[in-house]
Amino acid sequence: MPSTTPSRVRRRYLARRLEILRAAGKTFRTRGFAETGMRDIAATADLSPANLYNYFRGKHEILFFCQDNSLDRLLAALDKARRQRASAADKLRLVIASHLRCVLDEVEGSTAHFLAAALPAPLQRRLLAKRDRYEEGIRQLIFNGIRSGELVEGDPALATRAILGALNSSVLWFRPDGPMTATDIAEEFSNYLIRGLLAKPEFARNASSRSEPQRAPRRKTLSSSAKSRSKQFVREGD
Repeated sequence: MPSTTPSRVRRRYLARRLEILRAAGKTFRTRGFAETGMRDIAATADLSPANLYNYFRGKHEILFFCQDNSLDRLLAALDKARRQRASAADKLRLVIASHLRCVLDEVEGSTAHFLAAALPAPLQRRLLAKRDRYEEGIRQLIFNGIRSGELVEGDPALATRAILGALNSSVLWFRPDGPMTATDIAEEFSNYLIRGLLAKPEFARNASSRSEPQRAPRRKTLSSSAKSRSKQFVREGD
């Protein structure tokens, strides 16, 4: 049908841009942005340099697309979490997991997160506007949790920056072939980060039991005295 042909072409075009995005992200990560040329990106993407220019005019445009695509994903995940009928901790858990999937799993190009300063000022301003919206949304989630009594009293802006700093820095040390997957890291990060914000111990126990149901059987292998000490540490850690 003629009416579907343009949409199919458009989908193929966008899919190819995402493939180039992933290839560019890998190349930026291994070679550095300054040392990466369009020929390097084309080679990683298995394209000729001339064909690459059919999708992007230069590496700054690719870098902007890396950033812009990632921020759109983050904002969509935040909006989904905010619509959930759930506690503040559970909403934050969804945001943390989505954030890490975005920067570690879904789009390799999002590892270019720390390179935004290399972009021209007009493009930087467009990205900063989206980043501000995302940060403000997380700050509002934390503020609502404080107001309801679920989260401990504190500065929502500072808590938001601490969370985002921890999440964004993961791109510096994460290795896809390492011992932990992005999903594993998302679970552990949410446990650590949210536990420090919870106002009451029972919230921490509930959050821990939801995310780590498989860990309880391990304690059966301990001696009686070790079991006793382990239970004490768990209560204190909660």
